[in-house]
Amino acid sequence: MSSGKTSCYNRYSGGAAVAAAATANIPSSPSTPPADSTSEVRDTTEALIEVFTEYPGYTCSNLYTYKQHRRTPSSSSTLTYSPRDDDDGMPPIGTPRRSDSAISVRSLHSESNMSLRSTFSLHEEEEDTEPQVFAEQPSVKLCCQLCCNVFKDPVITTCGVNKCPVDAAKLTVVVNNIAVAEQIGELFIHCKYGCRATVAGKPGAYEVDPLGCPFTIKLSTRKEHEASCDYRPVRCPNNPSCPPLLTMNLEAHLKECEHIKCPHSKYGCTFIGNQDTYETHLEVCKFEGLKEFLQQTDDRFHEMQLTLAQKDQDIAFLRSMLGKLSEKLDQLEKNLELKFDVLDENQSKLSEDLMEFRRDASMLNDELSHINARLNMGILGSYDPQQIFKCKGTFVGHQGPVWCLCVYSTGDLLFSGSSDKTIKVWDTCTTYKCQKTLEGHDGIVLALCIQGNKLYSGSADCTIIVWDIQTLQKVNTIRAHDNPVCTLVSSHNMLFSGSLKAIKVWDIVGTELKLKKELTGLNHWVRALVASQNHLYSGSYQTIKIWDIRSLECVHVLQTSGGSVYSIAVTNHHIVCGTYENLIHVWDIESKEQVRTLTGHVGTVYALAVISTPDQTKVFSASYDRSLRVWSMDNMICTQTLLRHQGSVTALAVSRGRLFSGAVDSTVKVWTC
Repeated sequence: MSSGKTSCYNRYSGGAAVAAAATANIPSSPSTPPADSTSEVRDTTEALIEVFTEYPGYTCSNLYTYKQHRRTPSSSSTLTYSPRDDDDGMPPIGTPRRSDSAISVRSLHSESNMSLRSTFSLHEEEEDTEPQVFAEQPSVKLCCQLCCNVFKDPVITTCGVNKCPVDAAKLTVVVNNIAVAEQIGELFIHCKYGCRATVAGKPGAYEVDPLGCPFTIKLSTRKEHEASCDYRPVRCPNNPSCPPLLTMNLEAHLKECEHIKCPHSKYGCTFIGNQDTYETHLEVCKFEGLKEFLQQTDDRFHEMQLTLAQKDQDIAFLRSMLGKLSEKLDQLEKNLELKFDVLDENQSKLSEDLMEFRRDASMLNDELSHINARLNMGILGSYDPQQIFKCKGTFVGHQGPVWCLCVYSTGDLLFSGSSDKTIKVWDTCTTYKCQKTLEGHDGIVLALCIQGNKLYSGSADCTIIVWDIQTLQKVNTIRAHDNPVCTLVSSHNMLFSGSLKAIKVWDIVGTELKLKKELTGLNHWVRALVASQNHLYSGSYQTIKIWDIRSLECVHVLQTSGGSVYSIAVTNHHIVCGTYENLIHVWDIESKEQVRTLTGHVGTVYALAVISTPDQTKVFSASYDRSLRVWSMDNMICTQTLLRHQGSVTALAVSRGRLFSGAVDSTVKVWTC
């Protein structure tokens, strides 16, 4: 229950009992003590409800159960309240509502919310600014005993037994006091347009204006009257610059106003005049005849604007959804790419492991088949442990694949040529280290050959360099071919160099090389070249040509299969060649008849080498499949497979029962029994 400022009804009127007495117009004693127990307050509340429900026009719509509050001592006597809007009027009769300027309790459903805004304020700055002058002095029963103003939105409250609102005790709204509100609504007041601020009074005080509205109205109906009051100030609708008018004078002013605009001014009509000229103008206005069309156009345009606004909202929503979908799609793409990368990596690794497994399985199967064949033939002596080759060491130093090897047996030196364009000299007897690195070529070193105390090297730069082995110095360089020099071999003081479809024969004269003859009729690269006492053997595409070393004429041609011939070896009884398609062909050296094809490698056979003893002859083969195989030429079977290189084995050399192998893994390994 509140007034223009704030009211405390229970403190001075004896709590809920006084509220009931005020409703029924029964005098009450200020000395009536407040209820001290929950049962007494509940009985009093029920009595109030009974009285209010019997009062004509009353509707009980906001009744809450009383809850006794515990004692809350407070030394403060200042009470706060929430000011209501200036334009709020009295609530309609029969529809009570909670006041924001009275005891402000926002919720009665929980103990915590009951304490929100449950105190009052008596500050002068919260004074209601709307004029309110009563025609007759209101009854003191309808006024707050603290501020002496008429109640606004009165309510019935309960308070703690220890203190009252002026002492900052908690108050709880039980029900809106509609009976008192109805009595206040029946009071007569002067229209606010018939009131003026007092000249010498305090701020916020008003008196009757003799020049204003003369009507007195009920407080409950003031809004309806003031909305249509003839003394209400208004503005000229034609021109805001016109002086302020009263509602009663507006019609007369409009007849004389010189600022009336054409109703079609928004379409471009510039007419401005008074009422008489306005009517004349409408008869000749070019827009008047089109007003229906213009109105329809405006309506259509308005509809289009509404539709456009709706479409804009739809587009904004779709864009937001599209943005979210794009983010999700980007995230899914990233996740998918990561999964694909992992899958590709795993698949590549599995493929490599599978190939390695198949290669090893194939080699093991070949070994088992050879062992079975030897067991069936009773040849067990070949597996004497003294004849098993083992890796005894590795030469490391090249920065690229090793493509050729050559042994200088007199000084126990091993020469190796590599893709790093260098030739390394290795000590194979004492220190087992690199003695020197020979540099001079501008391309890959593909071939090496020794004649006397000279080393000859052929390269992809199409040159042959002559090196002095004693000093390990370069002594000459010859532009030998128009294409890379693939192979070199020497015999009878002659040097033979192989390249694309050509073999050149050079006479060795000191450190000079003099071209003696060029052998032609070759169909491809000469990748294999071997010289014996009487013959020169050259290999190209599916062909081995045998040349008489003295006449330098071709005396025989052997046809092979399996692609280009990459390697040739000659024993006392056989001619052996390795091919591109993993095969090793064997011919009888006398009859030139092919006697066997050796299988087992799963890669190109790059190199062949021979070790012969009075008891047996062994052929060593090096392959792209990273393995070396040892073949017994007595029974044409593989007696051992050597697996130590990490890359394709490309070159072989033998010396004093030792085998040297060079590979793409940039190393040279030494094998001995």
